[in-house]
Amino acid sequence: MGHAKNPVMAVGTTTTILQKLFELNGAGVTELSNHLDITKGTVHNHLTTLEENKLVVRDGDEFRLGLRFFEYGEHVKNQHKIYQVGVPEADKLAEETGELGNILVEEHGLGTYLYRAEGENALSLDTDIGSRVYLHQTALGKAILANLSRERVERIVEEHGLEPSTEQTITTRDALFEELAEVRERGYAIDSQERAEGIRCVAAPVITNDGVVRGSVSVAGPASRMRGEYLETTVPDLVERAANVISINLSYT
Repeated sequence: MGHAKNPVMAVGTTTTILQKLFELNGAGVTELSNHLDITKGTVHNHLTTLEENKLVVRDGDEFRLGLRFFEYGEHVKNQHKIYQVGVPEADKLAEETGELGNILVEEHGLGTYLYRAEGENALSLDTDIGSRVYLHQTALGKAILANLSRERVERIVEEHGLEPSTEQTITTRDALFEELAEVRERGYAIDSQERAEGIRCVAAPVITNDGVVRGSVSVAGPASRMRGEYLETTVPDLVERAANVISINLSYT
């Protein structure tokens, strides 16, 4: 979460335009100019340069992100060793529980889903592979935060805040640090409808033998099924086992 000493303004403008194209699922020059308060000439120059570099494509008067980003994304995903060794364990979690098995990593203070395995009863959620989420709102994120230094967590909260998603979301630092202490003691985290109403999740951190938290793995399902002994014992045992296997494989490969 460093800051450039001499930021290149053109790069910042390009990034802003790409982000808005992503959010709007494609847009024309005028629409982008109005959304971003950037002159149409500047927007057009950036878009045509991106088009020449095969990063965006034009469909009539509208531009959208190009498939080159898919190529980049696949490359980045496969570069993560936790993805390489974690997929079989996430698949096993999904098969054993019938729910969603997930792998998440932290980057720039946010969580990114690297992989998702669907069991036979899995719900359809709004978090696809590549989706970014606030760490404090999810069991996956809290499992990671609990194993970072307090200073690092403080910096993440300072940058991203404690935005609520539901009435159950943690929104104060005191409550967050109290929760993270419980996660460390318990060995796993629970998301009790803190990001999405009706959804519960159990997650365990993936920590290599050098003490570094590499990510987290989880099972997510509807609150109607994720309750009682199943939530408190059965699923945590499965998730912790999966996290342990991934941790060992990461440490010695």
